[in-house]
Amino acid sequence: MRCGFHRLLLALGLAGGFLLLFSGMAMAAEEAVKTVSLTPQMGVVMGVLVLAILLFIFEFVRVDVVGIIMMVILPILGVVTPKEAISGLSSNAVVSIIAVIIIGAGLDKTGCMNVLARNILKIAGKSESRIVTLIAGTVAFISSFMQNIGAAALFMPAAIRIGRQTGIPVSRILMPMGFCAIIGGTITLVGASPTILLNDLIDQANSLGFMPERIEPLGLFTQTPIGLALVTSAILYFIFLGRFILPAKSADEGGESGLMPDSIADTYHMIDTIYELQVPADNHDMRTLEELGIREKYHINVIAIYHQRKKSKSLAPRKTDRLEPGDTFAVIAQSKESVERMAEELNYTLKPDLEHFAEDLSPNNSGMMEGIITERSELVGKTLSEVHFKEAFEVNPITICTGGYCIFGDISQHRLKVGDAILMFGPWPTFHWLKSKNTFAFTTEVKGELMREDKAKVAVFWLGVALALVLGFQPLMAMLGFPDMKLSLSVCLLTGALGMILSNVMSVDEAYESVDWMTVFLLGGLIPLGLAFQKTGAAEYIAVTIMNAIGSVPTIVFLLVVGLLTSFFTLVVSNVGATVLLVPLCMSMAVQAGADPRITAMVVALAASNTFVLPTHQVNALIMRPGGYRTVDYARAGAGMTILFLVVLIGMLYLFY
Repeated sequence: MRCGFHRLLLALGLAGGFLLLFSGMAMAAEEAVKTVSLTPQMGVVMGVLVLAILLFIFEFVRVDVVGIIMMVILPILGVVTPKEAISGLSSNAVVSIIAVIIIGAGLDKTGCMNVLARNILKIAGKSESRIVTLIAGTVAFISSFMQNIGAAALFMPAAIRIGRQTGIPVSRILMPMGFCAIIGGTITLVGASPTILLNDLIDQANSLGFMPERIEPLGLFTQTPIGLALVTSAILYFIFLGRFILPAKSADEGGESGLMPDSIADTYHMIDTIYELQVPADNHDMRTLEELGIREKYHINVIAIYHQRKKSKSLAPRKTDRLEPGDTFAVIAQSKESVERMAEELNYTLKPDLEHFAEDLSPNNSGMMEGIITERSELVGKTLSEVHFKEAFEVNPITICTGGYCIFGDISQHRLKVGDAILMFGPWPTFHWLKSKNTFAFTTEVKGELMREDKAKVAVFWLGVALALVLGFQPLMAMLGFPDMKLSLSVCLLTGALGMILSNVMSVDEAYESVDWMTVFLLGGLIPLGLAFQKTGAAEYIAVTIMNAIGSVPTIVFLLVVGLLTSFFTLVVSNVGATVLLVPLCMSMAVQAGADPRITAMVVALAASNTFVLPTHQVNALIMRPGGYRTVDYARAGAGMTILFLVVLIGMLYLFY
């Protein structure tokens, strides 16, 4: 009830705010120096916008269905043509998202994202603030020289893996990452579409003779101090306020957080936790696992050993393996008390968390599976000892259930029969291999996926090809004397995605499965809504009446109004559309207000990235489902970020520009 009440207040506030804004602008237009008449079509588009916001907030339907509603209702109302209504599905932005998601999936399937996650964890450990800082800062840096949606999509698999591996809710990682991907585009002139367009719009204004004197174009790093300040403030915002404004949840897409799926966890009354212990250097008890009797005496299963002397790991240790001084090993037990008792009696050190095995034994890479002995299994009538189970299957048998009871002690001598269940722990790739045999019938779906690590270099190569085309194709053609030859971002990224499919990094079916079609249809529906705002003149009407209504104000107030106006437009119109519309208008207004038109144009281009309150930006839509976010989550976290963005932007302009 409380959440519904908050959503009701948010909906009424936004809807009322829009109505007041529109009515206020209509009254202001009567006295404005330059006016744009309000037409019925403008009113229709504004009403559709309010409907979309209400649907987002109350979640009567899924967000992708809202997008489909926009594609259907806009042509019916006559504000866009049927062709324009579905144009979003083939837009450069949506196709680029599809391509970059496929590229990211290819990097994930070859283990590249595992390497990236491992290096981040090596630096950040399990500190949430350090992880958020490192991920968000890295994505912001990448976003400063490539499209923010590309940076976010490429890094998202690694961020999700890190969240699962550390136990930090992925919702606390993805939104800071997404916001910083958007803000990272403000660091350089080539980081985002609005800033890329900026010099072209300034040149256009110069050629048309609207400006009293020639406006100099911006350099590549003219805005860099502002961009760096914005990224830093965003990271600090989430470090200090993240626990209060971010939901502690994730979109659980079929994966369990523990070692055992819920469907079999109730059958085996065991604590679903792995413990790591170390043999002290002064402990010279050199007995084997069989001689120590750890399983029989403590009901503890040793599932991995790191041999300090050999510098090697065993993820299915044999009973003949010895625990030597300095070795580290991991166990699964029925209770933490039994682990503590074993550590005390055998003089081992119980670590507070996993260190050596943090990656190997994480839910991403390993887990529990229950296998039922089938009639055709080669194990029927044999014991685990007779078939050398660990050597043959490379997994750890935890317990055997037979005849209605489970054996937690010595299971090596139990003679297996059809219908017996073996609970095993091991790497997911091994379970995928076992699934192809007739030895077991698994009672749950095998998690994880088979990594094609031999294709890692090929995947990185095609990523490099895509980035080279994005950054270098046009300059190369210009050097060769063909300045008009250009490739769109979508074609550049599709080249990399196609290369991964043709080189067998992934199959075409896997490529289709990797795409989040919910995001595709959400964006496909929002793009024609922005087009309707521009086509009907509603966008120009709002901009002109607001700018005329403010009258004569100090320069810093004028720039703040420009920032606010642009921030509003980026929520309902694409950031490119807002920039194309507002840069010429605001430059003309700047001349009238006595402000610098060059700085005003830069404010518009930068504020076009201030889009956090609704999931309408491509990056926000991308992370919505994996992060388990709802519209109210964006409103709660994005409201403060929007205000902070404007404060830092105007503050930096006042201090340094």
